[in-house]
Amino acid sequence: MKKTALITGISGQDGAYLANFLIKKNYKVIGTDRRSARSDNWRLRRLKIDKKIIYEEMELGEIYEIERIIKKYPFSEIYNLAAQSFVATSFKSPLNTSNITGLGTLRILETIRNINSKIKFYQASSSEMFGDVLNKFQNEKTPLNPQSPYAVSKVFSHYITKNYRKSYNMFAVSGILFNHESPLRGEEFVTRKIVRGLVKIIKNDLKVLEVGNINAKRDWGYAKEYVEAMWKMLQQKKPDDYVISTGNSYTIKEFINLTTKYLNLETKWVGKGIKEKLINKKNNKILIKINPKFFRPAEVNFLNGDCSKAKKKLKWRPKTDLKKLVKIMVDDEINYYKY
Repeated sequence: MKKTALITGISGQDGAYLANFLIKKNYKVIGTDRRSARSDNWRLRRLKIDKKIIYEEMELGEIYEIERIIKKYPFSEIYNLAAQSFVATSFKSPLNTSNITGLGTLRILETIRNINSKIKFYQASSSEMFGDVLNKFQNEKTPLNPQSPYAVSKVFSHYITKNYRKSYNMFAVSGILFNHESPLRGEEFVTRKIVRGLVKIIKNDLKVLEVGNINAKRDWGYAKEYVEAMWKMLQQKKPDDYVISTGNSYTIKEFINLTTKYLNLETKWVGKGIKEKLINKKNNKILIKINPKFFRPAEVNFLNGDCSKAKKKLKWRPKTDLKKLVKIMVDDEINYYKY
């Protein structure tokens, strides 16, 4: 029988890649988004799957909508990727972030429990849950120390998923995904902001790119590969939580350097602290400067994942290093720039 899967937040980066992956595996895919995102399906069009998905409107703040959808289709798997997922916005809108990113997960779990507890559930957890850590690597046993309303909401979702698994014997898992990027990343996220900003400068559509903390370190992988790990988690005999990462960490400054190098820009950093700037050596013009308004109220300075459990049990491993990921993102940005 053809499996039916629900993907919440289908118009986002992960939702689009996961939908494409499941369609190739002959799933019937039902996709939901909040009302304000329904017309924003450029990622699905880019992957040429926008006509292969059944769309439904579903707000995670409204339990009757969740009940209506789960009653309507014979789901075997539900992937909860919907969230208010931009950390900076969560500081400005903590109530909405908590209601959607946190309580939204509980509403889905409770609906599954009441309607069909055999449905397998995937929760998109986040490396941001680890927060301000001292450990060299973070794995499934690392203590959580969230530093933003977004991360706190994700911690609630993570623990409530674990609780429903234990309390109600449900197949409910969390994937603790470290930063994962792609050409489908939103422009507000720092990697896409850097790639797009530098391409705009080359095209003379932007004079200077402003960024925040260039010394924050992140473990960046390729989103297209990470969605396979989500699916693999729901194919296991026993439900469990897994860290998905590359095990390599780089500063935002290093990401910028890889991008400028691939774009054949000869650059140099001058100044210190918030006065530091990236200069184009060819004409001495400023390419990038730091603006304190992009700093977080509480910063997470270092994240580096240990995915050895996923390698062993899921037989999953990352294939794309950061240099290759930068190439993929820059090539795509230039190719689609005119659109």
